[in-house]
Amino acid sequence: MATIVENPSLTGGSPGAEPVVDNYLTFTRGWKSWAFTLDHKRIGVMYLCATLGAFFVGGVMALLLRSELFFPGKQFLSPDMYNHMFTLHGAVMTFLFIIPGIPAAQGNFVLPIMLGAKDVAFPRMNLGSFYLWVFGAIYLVAAIIFGGLDTGWTFYTPYSTTTNTSVILATTGVFILGFSSIFTGLNFIVTIHTMRPPGMTWFRMPLFLWATYATAIIQVLATPVLGITLLLLIAERAVGIGIFQPELGGDPVLFQHFFWFYSHPAVYIMILPAMGVISELISTFSRKHIFGYRFIAYSSIAIALLGFLVWGHHMFTSGQSAVSATMFSFLTFSVSIPSAIKVFNWLATMYKGSISFATPMVYALSFIFLFSIGGLTGLFLGALSVDIHLHDTYFVVAHFHYVMMGGTLIAFLGGLTYWWPKMTGRMYDEFSSQMAAIGVFIGFNLTFFPQFVMGARGMPRRYADYLPEYEFYHQLSTIGAFVLGVALVAAVGILVRSLWTGPKAPANPWGSATLEWQCSSPPPHDNFATTPEVGDPYAVESVKWSDSERGYVKNPSYVPSKDH
Repeated sequence: MATIVENPSLTGGSPGAEPVVDNYLTFTRGWKSWAFTLDHKRIGVMYLCATLGAFFVGGVMALLLRSELFFPGKQFLSPDMYNHMFTLHGAVMTFLFIIPGIPAAQGNFVLPIMLGAKDVAFPRMNLGSFYLWVFGAIYLVAAIIFGGLDTGWTFYTPYSTTTNTSVILATTGVFILGFSSIFTGLNFIVTIHTMRPPGMTWFRMPLFLWATYATAIIQVLATPVLGITLLLLIAERAVGIGIFQPELGGDPVLFQHFFWFYSHPAVYIMILPAMGVISELISTFSRKHIFGYRFIAYSSIAIALLGFLVWGHHMFTSGQSAVSATMFSFLTFSVSIPSAIKVFNWLATMYKGSISFATPMVYALSFIFLFSIGGLTGLFLGALSVDIHLHDTYFVVAHFHYVMMGGTLIAFLGGLTYWWPKMTGRMYDEFSSQMAAIGVFIGFNLTFFPQFVMGARGMPRRYADYLPEYEFYHQLSTIGAFVLGVALVAAVGILVRSLWTGPKAPANPWGSATLEWQCSSPPPHDNFATTPEVGDPYAVESVKWSDSERGYVKNPSYVPSKDH
């Protein structure tokens, strides 16, 4: 049973917040209290630590790859080892970090609190999804030890059916990870449908919840396709059933259709939650109501639905008919419209706002810049005549990373620094964190922008060696990778250091109006003693700064606007 803490300053409580109680970190103690917890917040923290661990492993592999490419010719990785390294880098980053990063870690922590709920709809399923992630990760990492993996993270047939590497082990791991993703998505859909508090209609939900809901739809509908595809691949390797192998009457291009029918929607599993995070950051740090709320909300659903119709743009060079290629090209352009709507509305929100360049906002501005480049270069690749020349070059590598890293990773860091005071009850050093965020931005662009140039000039991707004419661009890219790596380590290190040296966090340090800022930092075990009062989630004028509390408190003079 929670006990009342007599001194509110110990947990950063403030007027307008819930009464301060033992927080979720101290409610129970011992490793078993974490290993068997049903508390969504602890599960979110475990996901956070696990996905950051996977990100570190994938990042080390990336630095090894870039180091190998600093000069032409072999440095320390053989061509075969290079193939293993970039395959595992892609698989670990995609399946263990980018896909679960924001939904499973940050979503698990804040989604129920944003709803004013005490937990998700199915707490045991939530814990089960985490352990499925762990088991899937073990299988995937075991592939490194038992034979490696050299197929590329896409497992393309027919090579993946004939190589003597650990394809079955790795694909089994990804299959298990798929169930983790489905369970998380199902849990979030039911939670949002059934656990909204009185007064929180669909159009009074924070946009992060809209984005998470759209993501969950994709997780539930698309992930089974990947599971079935990987089972067919495992069966093909084990007993030769003739689904994908041409000599057995199979069609290797069929695998590409199956794989990308999941994996292009999976791009939106990665980016939609990131867009939800950015919507929260832009409004909060512009001190202004979000512009075009309904357009942003509907655009999340539109992206989720249109994302199922564009998988063929990955296969313009695979021999599909001209009519199919033309239709997929047209649909690729159409899916950019709801993404552009979001960007325009974020810019309109900032217009004439009182912008604060706190660390989360630095990441949000970085996201808009980098994601816009990623999105615009995606239009180039969606054009048939251009894609024929750029397909399988470093231009595609740069585009993918501008969307996935420049989008998802940057938003992940923005959300992490935004909700860190709520998660830990500690504030971090703002100036150092801002410098790290700027370092991430510089390092990222120095790493990947030169890849657009060398890709346009014909440098193929996935090659362990290259012609001397590309050396300058590879060296720029490698230097940028190490700048990015140092900045990322610094960004995470600053947050970790704050656990011991950071000042206590108030209940609402940023001035946001969503419900998670109405409870203490860190939150109590059951989030709220009573159901919180629901208002406009973007009425930033409903809170005001309090010098005595070192944070924002409810504004007693606030009168809700009829416009919102």
